[in-house]
Amino acid sequence: MTFSIAARSADGAYWGVAVASKFLAVGAVVPGARAAVGAIATQAYANVAYVPNGLHLLHRGRTAQEVVNDLIGADDGRRQRQLGVVDVAGRSATYTGEECMPWAGGVVDDGVAIQGNILVGPQVVEAMHQAWLASDRSAPLSRRLLAAVQAGDQAGGDRRGRQSAALLVVTDGGGYGGGNDIYVDLRVDDDPLPCIELERLLDLHHLYFEPPAADALVALADVKDDVARWLAVLGYADLETWVGVENYEMRIVDDQIDRYVLGVLEKQAAAKN
Repeated sequence: MTFSIAARSADGAYWGVAVASKFLAVGAVVPGARAAVGAIATQAYANVAYVPNGLHLLHRGRTAQEVVNDLIGADDGRRQRQLGVVDVAGRSATYTGEECMPWAGGVVDDGVAIQGNILVGPQVVEAMHQAWLASDRSAPLSRRLLAAVQAGDQAGGDRRGRQSAALLVVTDGGGYGGGNDIYVDLRVDDDPLPCIELERLLDLHHLYFEPPAADALVALADVKDDVARWLAVLGYADLETWVGVENYEMRIVDDQIDRYVLGVLEKQAAAKN
């Protein structure tokens, strides 16, 4: 009922899972990851205990294949399970039980495990694999995972249709304010085009939580008169207050402002007029 990809970034600093399914809130069931430990996707008649138990085994130093063997070996329902694991070193393993509903199967490569069940055919997993290989190894892991799951969706995906998708990426200190390792955690729980909506959310995540590129910044001193005028129209005493309301804190860097955010401010003022 699901197709997923679990992977490690080429630089070994990020681990994550992307998944899509004709299943409500698939992100609440399938993905799991922990920085400097690994990533897991559990699906088909998912045994949700695979995620915490598998991460615990990875943390103890078990390889991806050893984790798969340990988990399915202790599970009487393994014939209906599907599982993908990538460990701290980028070793990967995938498992498809013989009683998973067809089409079901998976593929592994360096740093990645791809799997799916109740698919239109093997072309879904192959499209995901090719998209992963074709993606820039230096690109953010979130973008590479998204490209892969979108390729699977475009190849036909879940043969029952579409409903939900999710993206989870972890790295050491990656959470908001550095308080945990959750770098990206986005879920589309119920949508007719969940993989497209997931991309929109990832774009917003980049806007709100990641610093802008240097060439996207303009000196506030060069636009201070315009900014003051727009803020006055909107009823704000200063830029800091407006930025706090809109959650654009990451887009102000050393007395510079992101051009996109500057455009948002201008459009809001124009709409007010």
